[in-house]
Amino acid sequence: MLVLHKKERKLSEMTLEELWKLLPIILVQHDEKWKDSYKEIEQSITKLLSNKSVDRISHIGSTAIQGIWSKDIIDVMIEIPEISNMKDIATILEQNGFTIMSEKENRISLNKGYTINGFADKVYHIHLRYTGDNDELYFRDYLNEHPNVAKEYETLKLHLWKKYKHNRDAYTEAKTEFISKWTSVARNEYRERY
Repeated sequence: MLVLHKKERKLSEMTLEELWKLLPIILVQHDEKWKDSYKEIEQSITKLLSNKSVDRISHIGSTAIQGIWSKDIIDVMIEIPEISNMKDIATILEQNGFTIMSEKENRISLNKGYTINGFADKVYHIHLRYTGDNDELYFRDYLNEHPNVAKEYETLKLHLWKKYKHNRDAYTEAKTEFISKWTSVARNEYRERY
């Protein structure tokens, strides 16, 4: 009896809707392991980019905000000087297991830990930017220094989670106004911190 095996599709061959179903938004309680996961990926990136000019590597996103629920995904921002070739750095990361998710002018996002079977044990989002394009640092710091605002953000995220579990774009868009408001407040308060 001849058995034909269906060719397993790659993530890059899936539609956005299929990806969102495979990789839904799942929020979990704050976990102290996120600090260690960040340090681990920071060391790995530092080694991979040791012969490139990197100004700063930072832990951003909700896993970097103390005490709030988050997706179990470590967000990392890599800031490079404007004279650097961003595509060259993205290529090095690609050659070492990261996948480009999106490319916009002066920004490249990559991930590691998305598989055809769902999420791996450790998942990372890498935000490659030119130095100074770092609003996320201000937002992170402000929420860490203002736990009441962090709790408001958590409440918003928990509300949006169920509504947009299979629509990452809508989930992200629905948080934009809150993030913009508090980033502006933080930039005004912190001035040129970064």
